[in-house]
Amino acid sequence: MIYLAQTDTTAGFLSKDYRELNRVKERKLDQPCLIATAKFATLQNLTRVPNKFKNMVRCSKKTTFLYPNLKAIRVVKDGEHAKFLDMHSWLYSTSANRHGENFDEIWARNVADIVVDERFYQAKGSKIYKISKTNIKRIR
Repeated sequence: MIYLAQTDTTAGFLSKDYRELNRVKERKLDQPCLIATAKFATLQNLTRVPNKFKNMVRCSKKTTFLYPNLKAIRVVKDGEHAKFLDMHSWLYSTSANRHGENFDEIWARNVADIVVDERFYQAKGSKIYKISKTNIKRIR
């Protein structure tokens, strides 16, 4: 099941199966996708946040963190997208475009199983930081 929704950053596809997202985007099936959730309790079930960065993760907005267990997770705290995520606990998320191309709303609506929102815009993607137990590095 692939959802097309306006995320907190850009128009995106969401699903419980990242391989399905990769198939639609025409990229390698085993390429990892980020995980979006609306609750910190869910984040705690998915990974362990190093003590040194707990406050940064809690206070960040529109930011994805790549954790030591190699899971990329973004917590969406407010807005309509957070309400949608709350209904599903967590979902894999990726931008709603073919791999390496710009957003095409007609194509995105055709490949999605369920269209959640009616108005879409393409904005700058989330910031991405890779964190280890002691270090942090900005990736995007």
